[in-house]
Amino acid sequence: MSRRAQDIEVRPITEPEIRDWSRALSTGFLHSPALSDHDVADLGTYVVPSRTLAAFDRGPARIVGTFRSFAQELTAVGGATVPADAITNVTVTATHRRRGILSRMMALDLAAAKERGDVAATLIAAEYPIYGRFGFGPATHTAEWTVDLPRTGLDRHRSIPDDGGRIDLVDVGEVRKLGPELHERLRLAQPGAINRNERWWQVTTGAVRLDARPWTEPFHALYRSPSGEIEGLVAYSCDDNWGDDKRPTNTASVKSLITTSPAAERALWHYLCSIDWVTTVKSGRRAPDDLLPHLLPDPRAARLTTYADWLWVRILDVVRALEARTYGGSGALVLEVVDEAGLTGGRYRLEAGPDGAECKPTDLEPQLTLPVAELATLWLGDESAVRLAALGRVREQQEGAALVADALLRTSRRPWCPDIF
Repeated sequence: MSRRAQDIEVRPITEPEIRDWSRALSTGFLHSPALSDHDVADLGTYVVPSRTLAAFDRGPARIVGTFRSFAQELTAVGGATVPADAITNVTVTATHRRRGILSRMMALDLAAAKERGDVAATLIAAEYPIYGRFGFGPATHTAEWTVDLPRTGLDRHRSIPDDGGRIDLVDVGEVRKLGPELHERLRLAQPGAINRNERWWQVTTGAVRLDARPWTEPFHALYRSPSGEIEGLVAYSCDDNWGDDKRPTNTASVKSLITTSPAAERALWHYLCSIDWVTTVKSGRRAPDDLLPHLLPDPRAARLTTYADWLWVRILDVVRALEARTYGGSGALVLEVVDEAGLTGGRYRLEAGPDGAECKPTDLEPQLTLPVAELATLWLGDESAVRLAALGRVREQQEGAALVADALLRTSRRPWCPDIF
């Protein structure tokens, strides 16, 4: 087997190559490479060959790298959405690592995204060190809590909302009907959120089966406000564990919980903490500043079990990205954005206020110099420029510039991406 980089061809796949591409993808993620006709047929319903790259080893001919992207809408601070290039299914076969395969696939995809006019690229990183070198930065984080119900201090016998709203269990048909509109309202108010397409709802409600694994339908509970408006939806599953003393020790695991009001959030968490036979609630992926712990009389009953980076963003158009979001205060800042890939680097003057922002290339002296990856960590408001300066990841050219950046860019609540892709 040749080890020369020139023996590797990187290009979009054709439709007949979907099976081989999928086999390489499964191998890269350490899943069984065996594929059923159902698996291949399902891939053909949503994989776009022109946006699905493969690295082909010419001798012997086989796929040794996979990469796919698709169109996505990403919510900026203030509720505007920007077109994004969502990257997923990235693998390099273990036999072909360290040959620049990922770099070549990434360069092709980002160049195409820039040409299309995407403002940013996004991904969920399986490993932290990989994507910073391509200009991506962690722009949102995720947290998971495990709640010990006997310690919460809640009245376990009361599940009715105190605000006059109501909670009803609903079936998957109602979820497919009512869920998309609720999620649209959430994601247009939540920086870092992304759109859910029809396939997402079909898969998560069992209408489309990904493979031969048996489908277990979760429970779904819907919250309606006192006026009857739908403001919250939770999907959860429960196990079936009983101790030797014939006491139940069941766990309720949240698969998705979306709300558009604090009242709905409070009501659904309190409902989950009141289910008979359940002694533990696992929150699933939540925002790092989620209200959950402090909705309990004893916040220590919610033990933080996961805290990690989640959505990574790569800015492809500095001007459109900074003009798309809103700003809590008023001010101006000259940024020197360093982009080694040459996609969007340069010097820009940002003038921002509550009524909007204007960002233009400029010849003025920079006040803050930062790599494009660090701009991504600041763009959605989750990171502090002062903190990044202390870490040596941004450089103040003018004293106090990092404080100005924080006053403009940081948000009162942290951005959050509820989904994986």
